[in-house]
Amino acid sequence: MSKTIIQTDRAPQAIGTYSQAVRCGQTVYLSGQIALDPQKMTMVDETIEAEIRQVLQNLSAVCAAAGGSLADVVKLQVYLTDLSHFSTVNAVMTEFLQAPYPARAAIGVAALPRGARVEMDGVMVLAD
Repeated sequence: MSKTIIQTDRAPQAIGTYSQAVRCGQTVYLSGQIALDPQKMTMVDETIEAEIRQVLQNLSAVCAAAGGSLADVVKLQVYLTDLSHFSTVNAVMTEFLQAPYPARAAIGVAALPRGARVEMDGVMVLAD
């Protein structure tokens, strides 16, 4: 099975040795997104809500570049440096996702790139 590299300027450019996403068949593996503004490549971190929104906007842009949307995400991983923000993640996610929601994991971590407080990655499956 061949793979297709997904890239868009509507999401931050990779800051390491990875692709924004990789498509294999109908499955798209979405790399982790932090709250980088895609044009300025600076963190959007005035509030945790703003940070979470930017992360989801970045993921949404990569999904669109791959031919899908957040509604096609079947598995989402959320990494938080402070798990007390989990209820805020849930609240902001309702602005971007509707039921049925993807499977999800929430993981507490010591640190994230660029001082981010939240990062998300996922798996998207596109219709035939």
